[in-house]
Amino acid sequence: MAFLLSLKPPSPSPPPPPHLRPPPTTTLIPPTINPSKPHHHQTRFTLSFSNRTPPETDCPVPPEQQPINEYQSLSTSSPFSWASGDFVEYCSRLVATGAGFALFVGLPVSWYGSVGVGWEPVQRVLGAVCSGIFAVTLAVVRMYLGWAYVGNRLLSATVEYEETGWYDGQIWVKTAEVLARDRLLGSFTVKPVLNRLKNTLVGLALSLLLFIALLVNTESTQKETYITSGSEAGGRSVAGSYNDESARSFEPEEFCGGSESDLPLND
Repeated sequence: MAFLLSLKPPSPSPPPPPHLRPPPTTTLIPPTINPSKPHHHQTRFTLSFSNRTPPETDCPVPPEQQPINEYQSLSTSSPFSWASGDFVEYCSRLVATGAGFALFVGLPVSWYGSVGVGWEPVQRVLGAVCSGIFAVTLAVVRMYLGWAYVGNRLLSATVEYEETGWYDGQIWVKTAEVLARDRLLGSFTVKPVLNRLKNTLVGLALSLLLFIALLVNTESTQKETYITSGSEAGGRSVAGSYNDESARSFEPEEFCGGSESDLPLND
């Protein structure tokens, strides 16, 4: 019995008083620097901002037929982007286009063409200038039609689109947010471009009429000079016109009966 009592585990000693307890040991762990933590909140904000639904999320119009995308495509394509750029650059490009067309197309045609064979050099140059102005006018008209089409779609409250082809045309009514954005863009971006193109067309029309009037006036002056010189020389030849008497003087054998004064008078 005494042996069994000796094998009994000793009872645990009572805890020491609180003032005698050793302080808890703390392990110092060096802080780890995570480079992504300083940008954590900024990344969350960017993602939350980019996840906002754009105005065209519920729009059934195909992306290439939406007015905002049509405007962006038009403003970056040539020559439509000329009208929305710097005014000096816009004018210089138009002048270069007209001068190139007049020099490489209009001048050879007016110089070696069948119409300009009997013209003076001044008339040929004026004809080339008129062709260059006409080519620039066509280019500006094309730009005006493109910008007017996009401007009307931006300012309109509805959008006409085609899902798969011309046979399934649909109409979508813009939301308030899309309509406000499109009208703001059309009023402050597209309308100034249209006003510039209108003023350009007026100036080109006046210039074309002026050079055409100069060309016609030069041609009429040349004809009058030829007629006057022909009459002073005895009416033998007048450039650009036919005279029976001068023809008899050059080829009398081709006329039967001689001149009108030699014809017998009928009783």
